[in-house]
Amino acid sequence: MKSFLYPKLNPSSFTWVRPEQGAVVSKVHEWIQPLTADLNPEKSNVDFVVVGVPLSRSSISASGASEFPDAFRRAWKGFTTYNLDEDVDLSERSAVDAGDVPMHVTDIRRCHENIIEASAALHHHFESAKVCAIGGDHSITAMMVKGLQQAKPAEKIGILQFDTHFDLRDMTDNGPSNGTPMRNLIDSGVVKGSDMYNIGLHGFFNTKDLKQYADEHGVNYITLRNARKKGIEDTTRQCLAELAAKVDTIYLTVDMDVLDIAYAPGVPASTPGGMTTAELLDGVLAAASHPKVNAMDIVCLDPLKDTQAQPTVKLGTHVFLTFLTGVMLR
Repeated sequence: MKSFLYPKLNPSSFTWVRPEQGAVVSKVHEWIQPLTADLNPEKSNVDFVVVGVPLSRSSISASGASEFPDAFRRAWKGFTTYNLDEDVDLSERSAVDAGDVPMHVTDIRRCHENIIEASAALHHHFESAKVCAIGGDHSITAMMVKGLQQAKPAEKIGILQFDTHFDLRDMTDNGPSNGTPMRNLIDSGVVKGSDMYNIGLHGFFNTKDLKQYADEHGVNYITLRNARKKGIEDTTRQCLAELAAKVDTIYLTVDMDVLDIAYAPGVPASTPGGMTTAELLDGVLAAASHPKVNAMDIVCLDPLKDTQAQPTVKLGTHVFLTFLTGVMLR
């Protein structure tokens, strides 16, 4: 496959054999089409763009999250395009797989530069599509958002984050790791702290100095305990309403470590006391239903740590499909 958009967007390492043209499409692996050089984004009506971002060398915890884009694509065969819960069939829209952003073997900074360029290209060429990045560790979020800003410099960006952690570590100590993406965006002036909303923080997994930094920079955070008191859906909608009044576009980032270890064994920093599967899916659906949520990512999912049945991989795929459902419910 020759890329007409960006020379570093490589074909994914795993692709499905597609059904013949005109055949009935009922499975996700039959529906999402690979991006080809003859597809003209200005003339095609693409609703969703998937891009793999297989980087996990920048993870603080030992991580095989770079393997998720491949496992994610393999999981498509286990899902239909029809969502019974919402009576929505995704196949009524169009989706393309743009392949993977190439990663340098040792140079993390170059990997991050590639992500920024790829994000900017996709958001520029597929201006009205929802770009969905499949990580990778959480460091990719800052780069995907920076690319979005390059493509649409006139738009003010806000962040909705589902996460166990603040991700506000000091980059002078950690570098641009999976513990720093939100601070990276604040310190670089791309997103204001007051335009960030984090839902799901809990337990003994953040240091007090990170809370102090969040307070100093106006970061909005709702602990999981408080979100449960109000309800995950209502909490999400309230955060979105506040964000929408301040920004032009909202980027949704889903760190899979927001989930309880019982539901998601396949994450590098799994913890007890996190969200249930149902809570996360409800939150993602509510977020995707908002008209200003225009891009998203799923990060920190390690298929190598998952159990044999791959419950976390399947859940990560379900999160993606739930996001698409929410967009279609608008």
